[in-house]
Amino acid sequence: MTLRQHITAAKRQLVAAGIETSEAARDALFLAMHVTGWDRAILHARDIDPSPAGFEAAYAAAIQRRTRREPIAYITGRQEFWNRDFAVSSAVLIPRPETELIIEIALSTVFATAADIGTGSGCLAITLAAECPRARLVATDISAPALEVARANARRHAVGDRIEFRETRYLEGVDSTFDLIVSNPPYVTDTEYAELAPEVRDFEPRSALTAGADGLDDVRGVMTAVTRCLSPGGRLLLEIGHRQAGAVTALVAMQPALQMIDIRNDLQRIPRIAIIERRIS
Repeated sequence: MTLRQHITAAKRQLVAAGIETSEAARDALFLAMHVTGWDRAILHARDIDPSPAGFEAAYAAAIQRRTRREPIAYITGRQEFWNRDFAVSSAVLIPRPETELIIEIALSTVFATAADIGTGSGCLAITLAAECPRARLVATDISAPALEVARANARRHAVGDRIEFRETRYLEGVDSTFDLIVSNPPYVTDTEYAELAPEVRDFEPRSALTAGADGLDDVRGVMTAVTRCLSPGGRLLLEIGHRQAGAVTALVAMQPALQMIDIRNDLQRIPRIAIIERRIS
């Protein structure tokens, strides 16, 4: 069989597994690129050639994993974020494009010290360290396996000497104060979790997704942490759920030390990033 025939057959398998046709076509092509190590142009130039040695078995295994609805990022072991490749595993949440809005906002502020609560793959802390070479960061997570992934990513992107990784909840045990705190905490409600796509519900770590009946348990924890660790005039950039803008605004209003500055929409016009400031006085 030629490469094109393998890819066409794989697309049919993915569609039969319940994956939408355009997504199936994309995934079949992407996994072929992953297995061959070729870019799209080379693959198209050679797609009428017989498949290379070893391709058939490796490609079949990758497609079989995808038919079980395993996310592409876990099959390939990588995900792009802010134009950098990050290693990912089932120990960490897969970085999402909407989370890049935190980086966009952060880079418009001035900070020398920053913390990342719930770092997961480390995509936020590592990107901030790479984009701001003079900044020093602390990144926390309650998951030791997640922190191993984050440390490896920090080494890969040559910023490990400027990020201190701590296994702790929120910022417990961290005595420093920070100009900037970023967090993409769990914010899915228990009810919403049951309705998630199988790629998310069945494969990504539930502890990185759900946060109680109202989805705000971890948001409350982050709020408590920042009232202690955010410098006066410093900012918290907090990713929130699509229906949580009002509730998060109300939670901020209950904290005398904090004030809501803005809530920015993502590209789908969903309120996504809360900008919260520590009052100066």
